[in-house]
Amino acid sequence: MYLMNHISLKSTFLFLLVLCSFSCENALEEEIMIYNNDFSTADLNFIENGRLFEFNGDTVLGYYNDEEVVLNLASLPEHNAIKVTIDLLLHDSWDGNPENVGGPDFWYLELDGQSVLNTTFSNSPCESTFCLYQSYPANYPRFNNPKTEALSTDLPGRCQHKNGNGWTSLYRITKIINHKQNQLSITLGDDLKQENTPEPICDESWSVSSIQVSTLTIN
Repeated sequence: MYLMNHISLKSTFLFLLVLCSFSCENALEEEIMIYNNDFSTADLNFIENGRLFEFNGDTVLGYYNDEEVVLNLASLPEHNAIKVTIDLLLHDSWDGNPENVGGPDFWYLELDGQSVLNTTFSNSPCESTFCLYQSYPANYPRFNNPKTEALSTDLPGRCQHKNGNGWTSLYRITKIINHKQNQLSITLGDDLKQENTPEPICDESWSVSSIQVSTLTIN
């Protein structure tokens, strides 16, 4: 669903952090949501390489393996920053940081070709003697426990582990960057290394359950 409506300007902790990235003396004057899609209406307008499937009772964008999805938006209102929020689902055996036949497993976000997030994720169990660390919520290479900052960690896998809970992780990723152009290209993609499986897309994949994009005016 493509929206152009004003939303509340109430201060939130997130906005305070963002404003301080400009200047702690600056203020958010306006936020306009320009795109809001949870894919429940099968709306793939403005999306390149878009497709839908049902996961855990919901319709989501995906699933993908070694692919990119691009959202193109035009005729943006006047603004000086963009906020993007993505609900990302990581399915099955993501291996995080290790450099071997199964990894590292990268996922990335770009706005107008500019890298905003380039990170790894891990769905691996983490024990004292064995742990496949991930970089998220930081960019690669950092070492955080698997599923760090995930909203949900008990969802079933999509394919390889479809009969077991704990093999899909849900993350809400919000990024705000400087931006003034009247059009915007948002790229989501992965670079998965899977030399140890004959069926890469069953071993690891990802999908998106929601995308929201807002323009911000910060002065």
